[in-house]
Amino acid sequence: MGTGNRKKALVVDDSAFMRKLISDFLSGHPNIEVIGTARNGKEAVEKVQTLKPDVVTMDVEMPIMNGLEALKEIMDKHPVPIVMLSSTTKIGAENTILAMEYGAVDFVAKPGGAISLNLHEVQGEIVEKVIAALGVRMSTLTQKMPSQRLSTSIVPKVASKPVESPSSESLSRPVTSRPKIKISKIGKMFVIIGTSTGGPRALQEVLTGLPASIGVPILIVQHMPPGFTKSLADRLDGLCSIHVKEAEDGELLENGTAYIAPGGKHLKMKKSGMNYFVKLDAVDPPRMGHRPSVDVLLESAAENADVNYLTVIMTGMGYDGKVGMEVLRRNGRTVTIAESAKTSVVYGMPKAVKEAGLTDEVVDLHNISETIMEIIKS
Repeated sequence: MGTGNRKKALVVDDSAFMRKLISDFLSGHPNIEVIGTARNGKEAVEKVQTLKPDVVTMDVEMPIMNGLEALKEIMDKHPVPIVMLSSTTKIGAENTILAMEYGAVDFVAKPGGAISLNLHEVQGEIVEKVIAALGVRMSTLTQKMPSQRLSTSIVPKVASKPVESPSSESLSRPVTSRPKIKISKIGKMFVIIGTSTGGPRALQEVLTGLPASIGVPILIVQHMPPGFTKSLADRLDGLCSIHVKEAEDGELLENGTAYIAPGGKHLKMKKSGMNYFVKLDAVDPPRMGHRPSVDVLLESAAENADVNYLTVIMTGMGYDGKVGMEVLRRNGRTVTIAESAKTSVVYGMPKAVKEAGLTDEVVDLHNISETIMEIIKS
């Protein structure tokens, strides 16, 4: 029997112990009812069709049909918000990044492997991300991505060129009407991007649209735990014309390269002579639960007042980036783009900076890379 307005959840995991644990976590929330479980991806596909859940938690590694295969079939035939649960192994991280690419809303890293006896450590995160998944706009997850993937392996960079950038569908859509904004040609310039839930897909859309000749370094904070940002960087590097890498402490910030903050470390900038370098910080505490934090990167940028910035805040829960943007706009020079509500998977972070009056432009996701280039080259 149904329970009023509670949202229906399906729990998918090959371990009976994990199914019970996750079901208990979700059932403890007043707005969630677990209406079924599945032992593998094949069962998951069938039960999504018959039970019509509002949200699904999906293990990545399962027999018969794994979570990645099930995700692709569900998103193709019966789209529903899906939160993945993944191990932190290298292959687990790579598959999780692909899951984000194929339409999963978000993921939770199991702290203890496939059978995680200490899963209670991430109980709050699981419930929070399931609740967030219930509020997503499904059209943002079912839209085809540029450079459509044909395999489930990391694509070598040499094999991915030339990149379709952007798709013909994207080009046919006009950029949001706006006044021409120019950035000062005096001083060095950096692009800074902050994102969270829905970010891997958003980053792929934007970064594949940037040419290798962009002529500026790009600093990125994507909320992710340790072990996953390297796989994200490697995946994007194989799809993009620009070079994409996980940031390393002390390295020179070079034009045409995007640096993704490692999970568990704040990304900061430091100047030495005429050059700028990466500074990673694992000592400063998380901000609002996040390390890396968009706020920390923006505050670090504000310390270099002679630099020009183009800042972009995209999809994500919460308001990380709002405080840092206030500091940067007060103490430095920046043009700020916020992703639109129409294309954000979760309209939290961009909404926060927009409503605080900290943005110069609001742009649909598929037009952000074009807008970046127009502003840089103007």
